[in-house]
Amino acid sequence: MQILGIESSCDDCAAAVLKDGKQVLSHVIHSQFHIHRAYGGVVPELASRDHLEKIIPVLEAAMSQARLEWHQLDGIAVTCGPGLVGSLLVGLSAAKTLSFALNIPFYGVNHLEGHLLAIFLEDRAPSFPFLGMIISGGHTSLYRVAGFSDYRRLGQTRDDAAGEAFDKVAKLLGLGYPGGVTIDRLGRLGNPGAFHFPRAMASDKTLDFSFSGLKTAVRTFVARHGEAYVREHLADLVSSFQEAVVDSLLHKLSDAVSLTRIPRVVFSGGVAANSRLRARVQELADRDSLEVFFPSAFLCTDNAVMIAAAGNRYLEKGKSSPLTLNVDPNLQL
Repeated sequence: MQILGIESSCDDCAAAVLKDGKQVLSHVIHSQFHIHRAYGGVVPELASRDHLEKIIPVLEAAMSQARLEWHQLDGIAVTCGPGLVGSLLVGLSAAKTLSFALNIPFYGVNHLEGHLLAIFLEDRAPSFPFLGMIISGGHTSLYRVAGFSDYRRLGQTRDDAAGEAFDKVAKLLGLGYPGGVTIDRLGRLGNPGAFHFPRAMASDKTLDFSFSGLKTAVRTFVARHGEAYVREHLADLVSSFQEAVVDSLLHKLSDAVSLTRIPRVVFSGGVAANSRLRARVQELADRDSLEVFFPSAFLCTDNAVMIAAAGNRYLEKGKSSPLTLNVDPNLQL
């Protein structure tokens, strides 16, 4: 099967063609960083308008890169949620149009399922069951994955996602957007133990996360010490903030491993590319004899390859979505 994947849940307009659920024939992403950088975060209306302008060129580029004609496609997989409603509508409308015009099936994919299954595009993949941790700008969630289409959410963020906290703190410190990459790079130069920031819900008997209090703590620190002090100690401040995020993530992960007795963990989402997180995860894996899995960097961030891979598993079983399918910005997994 040759499946066209379409991803437009936030600020990336992406398309990819996947053959037989594994072979990537093309992978195209149009980023909107240049549009949203001035605002320090994604502006939904601007995101959806840019998707409208770029969706057709991106689709054409993906087909050209794959060296396929439209009639050679066997199906389409498209993100239908969660995400920004305007952005989602652009991708879903394109998928429906192609499905109708080419008389081929399409399937609406849960964006979170795409992240969880991205690891199966790699040569090294886990056996079931495993724990799946999605860490991105919009989501921080922990799942028990017993098989394909068999997911149980163990915990989620109650407020800001980890990636959102990175972006908001970067904006507060004048580090620009997106904040995750800048904080990762600058954090390597600082002392992660220089300042102490709170680890929210560390003692609660829950696997949920919370990062809004940490963001507020950084704002209070800046207000108390002043801009000159912050500039002088910026690397230490950033490194200490990043350490608090990583500590919170790994604390809940350790609890989940103890609770479920599952020694396999898959990380996904944009924050999974963070170098400090990866280093600390490896320390945890060595200490507790865990198997840990990280997708390649391009599969961590939002992309259409993972959407095509997730959709392929349904389409090859003869399942499809109706043309009446609508987007769901709050879709759960």
